[in-house]
Amino acid sequence: MGNTVLIIDDSDTVRAHVKESLAPTGIFDEFLEAGNGMEGFKMLVNHSVDLVLCDVIMPGTDGFRFLNLKGSQSEFAEIPVLMLTGQGGVENKVKTLGAGASDYITKPFHAEELIARVKVHVKLKNLQDEMKEKNKRLEELTRTDPLTGLWNRRYFMERFNSEYSRARRHQIPLTYVMLDLDHFKKVNDHYGHVAGDEALILTAKLLQDSLREHDACGRYGGEEFSMLLPETDPQGAFSVADRCRQSVADAELVVEGQKISLSISMGISTLWPGSEWSVSDVIRYADGALYRSKENGRNRVTICNPDPDFDPEAEPE
Repeated sequence: MGNTVLIIDDSDTVRAHVKESLAPTGIFDEFLEAGNGMEGFKMLVNHSVDLVLCDVIMPGTDGFRFLNLKGSQSEFAEIPVLMLTGQGGVENKVKTLGAGASDYITKPFHAEELIARVKVHVKLKNLQDEMKEKNKRLEELTRTDPLTGLWNRRYFMERFNSEYSRARRHQIPLTYVMLDLDHFKKVNDHYGHVAGDEALILTAKLLQDSLREHDACGRYGGEEFSMLLPETDPQGAFSVADRCRQSVADAELVVEGQKISLSISMGISTLWPGSEWSVSDVIRYADGALYRSKENGRNRVTICNPDPDFDPEAEPE
């Protein structure tokens, strides 16, 4: 996608001159125009803009007011603004830069100077955007498990501690689910580690697809996964977990022509409002429930601390 420039000036002639000067350079694919600062700010809100050229003196909302409006919104902080001013003198230039402008051009301007200054600021803006994208990607890499794309254990635990604090503060339930693939070692031993990796990748996708929007899933380690279900009691958690379990059981993994059946065992524990359990307690009790699922035949969900009248067998399949 190309760059977009927003030209704010109450003079149709000046706007046309700016556009005629910049169009042949190919720097911008889109030209937006506004007759005063307020119109320009609305354009800024509703469009993706890479550079602003703004007159200082305009009726209604002038250039300084536009800078003030732009500065009030953090998402516009990195968009450069070049002020077009007919007022010379160091004092006016300093005032313009102090108000938040990136640069200024004195009218009447030469097209060559306009183009040169614009090129510099567009290049800086593009470099900043590239750096932000790289930093974002780097942050994602530090958060995710490289094989499955789920949250890694470190980041999952950060979010767990955050949700734990929120649940305690607002006195709402928080449910944790621990699960792992049944007989995963046999999959690796019989079909090879490539098949094992494919089993983990497929399981991760099925879990993600089965969860609700506000739920979260991470790879805890090896064939173990963890899920956070905010504001969810054991009954609701059982429904979500059993949907995940059924999704994996219904799936068929095919690796090099070989069909591999998968299943998962799951353990659930819930931090109730008023509970004094720590994060470690919640994990420990879920791990115990997972162990009972395996003891009782695997491919099942076990709840650590359900309501006394809750019967998992009565849940619809």
